[in-house]
Amino acid sequence: MSAPASEDRSEVRTGASVGARPAGTSLWDAVVGQDDVVATLTSAAARPETMTHAWLITGPPGSGRSVAARAFAAALQAPDDPEGTSHEARTAFNGTHADVTVHVTERLIITIDEARTLVDTAYRAPAQGRWRVIIIEDADRIAERTSNVLLKAIEEPPPRTVWLLCAPSPMDMLPTIRSRCRQINLRVPDPQAVADLLVQRDGVEPALALECARAAQSHIGVASRLARNPEARAYRERVLRIPSRIRGVGDAVLAAGELVDEATEQSKLATTERDAEERVELMRNLGVTEGEKLPPSLRSQLRQLEDDQKRRARRALLDTIDRALVDLLSYYRDVLVTQLGSDVHLVNTAAELSIRELAGDSTSEQSLRRMQAIGRTRARFDEFGTIAPLLAIESLFIALRPQG
Repeated sequence: MSAPASEDRSEVRTGASVGARPAGTSLWDAVVGQDDVVATLTSAAARPETMTHAWLITGPPGSGRSVAARAFAAALQAPDDPEGTSHEARTAFNGTHADVTVHVTERLIITIDEARTLVDTAYRAPAQGRWRVIIIEDADRIAERTSNVLLKAIEEPPPRTVWLLCAPSPMDMLPTIRSRCRQINLRVPDPQAVADLLVQRDGVEPALALECARAAQSHIGVASRLARNPEARAYRERVLRIPSRIRGVGDAVLAAGELVDEATEQSKLATTERDAEERVELMRNLGVTEGEKLPPSLRSQLRQLEDDQKRRARRALLDTIDRALVDLLSYYRDVLVTQLGSDVHLVNTAAELSIRELAGDSTSEQSLRRMQAIGRTRARFDEFGTIAPLLAIESLFIALRPQG
């Protein structure tokens, strides 16, 4: 059974989609449960004389870092339009405004070449808007040598340039960058607030909205995708059945192969169409017609595109696997809180029966060790970009099997 394709590359990477705002929603509606942050950013946008030249927006996955950055960019370009209905606000939020650059790296790190391009952009005066805004998603991927390229531009930008850096935590940023930014910290929104957003914005049935909000652990993008996509819910249900399937080494190896195969198919479906479009566009720009042999002098450009696409495919695969590991971690969390008799809500309410069965068949110490094993595997994927996914997942699933 194949895994569902994500609706765009950003959903593969983070589970979030921060493109066009749905009609009828205001500028800040999607920044859920962050009233103090909204107040700070709207105040800054309304008073340019007190504006800070660089901001670091942090918060856990799904808290709305990118959405907050885009809403802030829209408010900067149109401070008198709090509803965000003007052309300036809408294009700034969507990332199509001439003076708003939204950078999402396709690589595991932000390269020096990417940094230099951003610096060049930062030193251009706004073409039509009030500010030149540079948004860097995944700013925690700025390597130390890359930070040296960005440092002066962030520390002393032109008067009307604003840097908005997004990262999970201030500690994920190099101190040299962090110290030059004003920090804004987002928190995990309440699941009910996320559910209310899905009901009001997407027309999701309230019970399903709350179930998806809890399953996503308040990650707004993931919750939205689960609520709108039955195939995504079915794929997640298959992931959550893995713990009850693993009874020995053979089961672990088989389940690992299935998970990696499904994640590979999902990531391919999410990138193949874009890869083909980029190749057609490159050939058109090079003046090469379809079916024509590419001259040797132009082959390096094609190789560069293919290398970039391979890196993007690798990242999409690792991010898809990581999302599955987050779901498994939430499952064992539910097992642990059940074993401890906690009265907190389960994340995976639909899997309550199997959670209670595993809680009765194992100990809290075993659940904690399994959670730690998942955490170590996720850390290995972050630390070692060349790690073999299948071997890593096989090793993890063997560690998840019943002991004794």
